[in-house]
Amino acid sequence: MMTKTNWPALSRIALGLLAAACLSTAAAQGLRPEVGKPLQQASELLKAGKAKEALARVHEAERVGNRTAAENLTIDRMKAAAAQRAGDSATAAQALQAVYDKVGGAEKGQIAEQLAATYAQQRNNAKAAEWLNKAVQAGNNSASVRQMQSYLQAASGDYAAIAKEAGAAVAAAEKAGRRPEEGDLLRLADAQQRTSNTNGYVNTLEKLVFNYPKKDYWSAYLGRLPRRTNFSDRLSLDVMRLRLATGTLSKTDDYMEMAQLSLQAGLPAEAQRIIAQGYKSGALGTGPEAPRQQRLRSLADKKDAEQKASIEHQVSEAEASKAGDDLVRIGYTLVTRGQVDEGITLIKKGIAKGGLKYPEDAKLRLGMAQLQSGKGRAAATQTLRSVKGNDGVADIARLWLVAGAP
Repeated sequence: MMTKTNWPALSRIALGLLAAACLSTAAAQGLRPEVGKPLQQASELLKAGKAKEALARVHEAERVGNRTAAENLTIDRMKAAAAQRAGDSATAAQALQAVYDKVGGAEKGQIAEQLAATYAQQRNNAKAAEWLNKAVQAGNNSASVRQMQSYLQAASGDYAAIAKEAGAAVAAAEKAGRRPEEGDLLRLADAQQRTSNTNGYVNTLEKLVFNYPKKDYWSAYLGRLPRRTNFSDRLSLDVMRLRLATGTLSKTDDYMEMAQLSLQAGLPAEAQRIIAQGYKSGALGTGPEAPRQQRLRSLADKKDAEQKASIEHQVSEAEASKAGDDLVRIGYTLVTRGQVDEGITLIKKGIAKGGLKYPEDAKLRLGMAQLQSGKGRAAATQTLRSVKGNDGVADIARLWLVAGAP
């Protein structure tokens, strides 16, 4: 989202466009020496960073009589660039206006954008908005124009307008089969957050994760996902699994909570891995809580040994059960213990048996297991894409397609 604090970057965008358009014009054919020479000198002075001296040379060219239309246009271009760099925004705006009146086509839109930037630099937001509209009308819908629109909308506090404009840009890109611009997604997310559109904000964060899976976006999205309307508490461990997989689980309390949730789910082998990673990262094993952390580690080791001794019996009981829930549960237990293929077989049996309390959860576990099977992503992708529901399970399934194997 563009704010007043990053306005200098926006000014540099407009100035770069302006300088690129005019620094070479002094050497253009058709200019008389008495006009071309001082303009060429102005060009060299601008390159050397001497804007005020360059502006003086432009004024020298202006004093030549009987100027042609080409000479006047070149003078106005150079005056605009020199005045802008010299900090004389009023003169720059006057010169740009003169250029705008003399050019056509796509260049008209570019000059209008530069005028908008000049007026915004003066904090004349009304004039800036006027020229931005002219830029768009002339066919200039560049990223920098959209940034300036957001800057002006933010300055006025009109975040609803930002959300509408950025949302339209994102929707247009998706309709055309293109990846939305990262800047458009960020502007949309910021506007949605400022207007308390929580579900919309989370949806946009998901688009950022899918299109630009950066750690910061993962952290923001996974932090907000559990607050989404109708998101089920039973998926808390799944959210933490994604945080672990994406490197966004880092706090000591998070490692402890995740390990405890895994133990409560009857997955001591998973708890052992979480605790081991916590020790490796330095989040566990130090400080006044180290003894408590060691006790949790010992408990995980004990539960793992007990499970290892009884796992075959648990499998037999699950096979004999009327419903498939136990088969799915024991199947995923085997997956966490490294017996991935055997676990996949049991999960599939459980799904086929039916009578499941949470059938979509079962498909999620199957897809997660298939991601770890080492037999290609095709089956996992098909399974995870088939997961439905509005309680968060489908969201978790989609995210594993981006995050990779648990």
